[in-house]
Amino acid sequence: MCVHKKRDKIGRTMLMVTAGIMIAGFLVAQLNAQSFIISQNGKSVGNASLSIKQAGSGVDASSGAKIDMPGLKYSFNQTQMLDPGYHLTSAELKGEVNGTKATVNASAQAQQFLMKINANGQVTNTPLAFHRSAVFLPDFDPAALQVLLNLGAANNNRDLWALVPKQTGSVAALRVVTKADEQGTLDGRAVTVHHVTVTQDTSTTEIFSGPSNELLQAEWSDEGFAMVRQGFKLTPPKRPSGAPPAAPPQQPAGQQPPQPQQQPQ
Repeated sequence: MCVHKKRDKIGRTMLMVTAGIMIAGFLVAQLNAQSFIISQNGKSVGNASLSIKQAGSGVDASSGAKIDMPGLKYSFNQTQMLDPGYHLTSAELKGEVNGTKATVNASAQAQQFLMKINANGQVTNTPLAFHRSAVFLPDFDPAALQVLLNLGAANNNRDLWALVPKQTGSVAALRVVTKADEQGTLDGRAVTVHHVTVTQDTSTTEIFSGPSNELLQAEWSDEGFAMVRQGFKLTPPKRPSGAPPAAPPQQPAGQQPPQPQQQPQ
């Protein structure tokens, strides 16, 4: 019995070390801040940034975004505190939409999430259903999309949820569909690009990531917005160089097509 217990303990220790190495390996690629360009219908309208760092035994995912265009002036900075498996423990956001400032705090408490929103001089505390694989999901947030990719990879893209910091706060199911891989270049180097479609209620987001699951591009086609990591280009699909040749006219039944005349010798 003692031998078996010792082996079990060694096995558990090795699993913990392996998990730590996997997380650390991912973090090495994410320590440097990443920058993104936000565009609408191909015109640059803003930018965003992302930084993921190890914090104690967990992970901090920080990000910010700014959009300045007719009809929309939007900005925020936020930090999510996550456990080693990228599960949300708390989040803090400060943002502004068309001159209206707001702060949002979300935290996991017992078997629920509590979202506190302070906007327009009013404070709202909303308890939300607890889901272990929930993502704090502001608009145009690269950190939220990166956490979503990480949780999706660990959970086979199942049972994912969004904590939405709008109005009084809400929780919504996320449906993730895997699409065929595509190709692109990152800083001039060819990379294989993974593609998933994420649906939340009636909103759809196309997310493109690299070989290490790192966020490269996101598209919100209904509004014409895209967020692209600097240095990344998605290879466009090949298109035919011209129209296909017209089909030859069919001959009436029983008739032979005309034969080419022979040239005189």
